[in-house]
Amino acid sequence: MFKSPLTCGYFRSTGGGFFAAEVKSAGYDAIIIEGRAEKPTYVWIHDDDIEFRDAGHVWGATVDGATEILREETDKNARVLAIGPAGERLVRVACLVTDDYRTPGRGGGGAIWGSKNLKAIVALGTKKPELFNEDLFRELVKEQIDVYKRSPLFDAFHSLGTNSVVYQFYTLGHNPTYNFKNTELENAEIWRTEVLEKYVIKHYGCFTCMIACGKKWKLTKGPYAGLLWDFPEYETHWSLGSTCGITNLEAIAYANMLCDKYGLDTISTGAIVAFAMELYEKGILTDRETDGLRLRWGDGDAMVELVRKIALREGIGNILAEGTARAAEIIGRGAEKFAMHSKCLELPAYDPRAAKAHGLSYATSNIGGSHMIGWNKYEILGMPEKVDPLTVEGKGVLAKRVQDQIAAFEAAGWCAFAELVQTAGYGNVEKTMEWMGKVLYAATGIEEFKDPGYIWLVGERVYNVERAFNVREGMTRKDDWLPERLQKVPFPRDPARGQIFELDRLLDDYYAARGWDAKTGVPTRKKLEDLGLSYVADELEKLGKISS
Repeated sequence: MFKSPLTCGYFRSTGGGFFAAEVKSAGYDAIIIEGRAEKPTYVWIHDDDIEFRDAGHVWGATVDGATEILREETDKNARVLAIGPAGERLVRVACLVTDDYRTPGRGGGGAIWGSKNLKAIVALGTKKPELFNEDLFRELVKEQIDVYKRSPLFDAFHSLGTNSVVYQFYTLGHNPTYNFKNTELENAEIWRTEVLEKYVIKHYGCFTCMIACGKKWKLTKGPYAGLLWDFPEYETHWSLGSTCGITNLEAIAYANMLCDKYGLDTISTGAIVAFAMELYEKGILTDRETDGLRLRWGDGDAMVELVRKIALREGIGNILAEGTARAAEIIGRGAEKFAMHSKCLELPAYDPRAAKAHGLSYATSNIGGSHMIGWNKYEILGMPEKVDPLTVEGKGVLAKRVQDQIAAFEAAGWCAFAELVQTAGYGNVEKTMEWMGKVLYAATGIEEFKDPGYIWLVGERVYNVERAFNVREGMTRKDDWLPERLQKVPFPRDPARGQIFELDRLLDDYYAARGWDAKTGVPTRKKLEDLGLSYVADELEKLGKISS
């Protein structure tokens, strides 16, 4: 969690891998970073021993390069969370990376570490975490495994991970093309599963996960032949692919590797490239501004080069490294019209016109345009029960429900993909929430977790505290916004042809569901008090943000 240099508001960003488990094994539930080191530094955590070490020799190194060196200096079994050259250069879409490929990717966390001269945290733990009731915990893990095995989503996630839905989602109106112009994309069939599975040479998973949705890809042809790296996720196929009009899988995979090495959020980076390509198409950016780089739709090589320029803040990349919203202000000449973001966070790979509750979560997300804050499985997958994605009725309640559930899961450190597989196995969300409460009780002994309703309460409390943070920073209803293109330009292809996003109507419905003030979007004192957050209401009242 941090205050984002991109959105200037509250931010939470999560990633998989093994680092968090290693920190827990060293005896710590969390790490709080304050202040700034005078020179490049890394932190070495080995159980009770903590050292601040010089990182001058790895400052400037790629993430994988720095990781290898720091393991040699500490322990070959240590886990590393690090930034790359993008974070060092304070690129606003820079991220943290662990295990070479896993990223708490969004919001510019890498730039925060760069501003603190913090290159990496290296952890190694030998302690076994204590459980309140280990026998019950093990029983619940066995139940989870059984549910996974019968889940209709398990095979797809295990065989191809999120790659299993790239083409399917394109046909449903997601996977937007050409910077959300969303016209038909020639050769989109390259994302069919039978094509993508040919690149997979290895399956792998995060700590103790049997789903193993991670995949190693190998490229065997073209200028990037020989590349062996983590596969591009669904969002990355979109951001470095279809939203740029690119169907060159090899270029997408290579750019994905560059983002991991430089420490860049692939979603925001690809969205920035698409933004620049549309500006080039409109003549707002010319060869003079791009140093001769022709940013034409579908040009994978140009995309790869622009990713490098953004990471290193070279030429036009120095402006684009500020994110689409700020870059549009700097460029001017009407560029703002083509900046596809909410609260300055670039929108991800779903079109709000084709899934209204999901789009509503983009607009009302406390971190900006994120798919993770309110990924609406009801609309997108039709599970655990199908909801018409194109209607507006009841979408405020639905968006709130999903946001609260995900907030609770992320507070507990759960993976969103694991939740999807498990909920599909149970056939309803309530069973998943009940199971999670039991696990938390078995781990901690906290009695409240026995009540599934308490888990929902935790999620709602989290969401309201996050909102209060942003209210303190000056955000109101005006910031719960989506670009004009989504509100006024009808969706151009089936099955959502003719749809627009009815922002004001949906916001009214959402604020009513939340119990927030309809005019300002600020939580009311009554709502905060009902949630046991009177102290939050008191702080906002002192600042003149809410009335008594």
